[in-house]
Amino acid sequence: MMPPWSLRTRLLLLLMLALLLTGAIVGVGLYQRALAEADRVFDEQLHETALALRDRSFLPTSPAYGEREAAADLVVQVWSLTGVRVYSSQRHASMPGLTRFGFSDVQTPDARWRVYGLQTPFNVIQVAQPMRVREQRAARLAASLLAPLALTLPLLGLLIWITVGRALRPLRSLAREVEARPAGEGAPLPTQQLPAEVRPLVSALNDLLSRLSALRDRERRFIADAAHELRTPLTALRLQLRALDGASDSERHESIAALNAGIDRAARLVEQMLALARQDAPEAQAHVNAPVVLADLARDVVADLLPAADARHIDLGLDARDPGAVRGDAEGLRALLRNLVDNALRYAPEHSRVDVQVERIDGALRLRVTDEGPGIPPAERGRVFDRFYRVAGNSAGGSGLGLAIVRSIADAHGAVVSLDDGLAGRGLSVTVRFP
Repeated sequence: MMPPWSLRTRLLLLLMLALLLTGAIVGVGLYQRALAEADRVFDEQLHETALALRDRSFLPTSPAYGEREAAADLVVQVWSLTGVRVYSSQRHASMPGLTRFGFSDVQTPDARWRVYGLQTPFNVIQVAQPMRVREQRAARLAASLLAPLALTLPLLGLLIWITVGRALRPLRSLAREVEARPAGEGAPLPTQQLPAEVRPLVSALNDLLSRLSALRDRERRFIADAAHELRTPLTALRLQLRALDGASDSERHESIAALNAGIDRAARLVEQMLALARQDAPEAQAHVNAPVVLADLARDVVADLLPAADARHIDLGLDARDPGAVRGDAEGLRALLRNLVDNALRYAPEHSRVDVQVERIDGALRLRVTDEGPGIPPAERGRVFDRFYRVAGNSAGGSGLGLAIVRSIADAHGAVVSLDDGLAGRGLSVTVRFP
């Protein structure tokens, strides 16, 4: 794992390593090219030296040796036509023997040689040179070319340090701006004057700020709604308790029944508000991925609410023959259907009907709950999905959250909720169409 260094330090180290690696590669290339050039030059020198010696007579004594040949460490050997060596400059203890004419490479115990042989009418002239001379010259040439680069590395490091610091200045300014922001600030960060590489990060931060701001607004709205809606039932409960203290024995039973009804309404309100808060939470979207059989879900919900329907003599029917499934959150869909059926039972008059259907139309599953209640005027059907909205004139108790919960769960599942007339042209029919 890389140490927790600053971005500037990491860039400096990486760039310097890249420079060193590049210098090494360039150095190897320069050495290879210099060695090839030295081979060409020294081969010409071997050839020229052999040609210059072909008209000379050789005695056992050493001839005059030029500075150029001495610097090049050339070794001259002369052989008779019968293969007897008649002359040697004797500059090395171990020298190559007689080889073929022209250029050749010879390995001796001491060194590797480059040899050129030339035959004359009288003898064979052989000029040899150790390969280390050429390698040393190529190394010196490559080192002389790379030396300025090595000397400028500290200057390059300083320039990289300054340049990277200037390039990272917008990030430091952005960090200071984010640090100076108050906790509740949700305005987007500016993207002007930012490098193209930083803009995606700032855009992602702005998107996060937007989502956090929306979540905070939902929480504030929830708290405000809860404080407003709970004030009335809690006040009513307080008054009913006071009335219970001073009630006579004949009135006590009615007061206790009213108190229980008030507690049930407050509990129902709290339950619906918590359900709506859970559906608004971003975590609820992560669970919309399991197959859910709507027919089985409808049977469970109808079975749970059947006692409430029997208590009001309402015929609660179910038509759920389609075994199809949708992908979603089983608990969320259960809450959706329970709110629809519960609303229908609350608003439907006694001795009426409430029908629950699960059917497939054009390949898509559709969930429908129909009642014979007072219904909702067409002009107000778009507003009943708002939180705590109640249709004027309805005597049935409710918090106005049921359809808001239904819309929130349906939106999370990509479903569409529509309102129509109910049974026999009266009442209400709520349809949820799944994709």
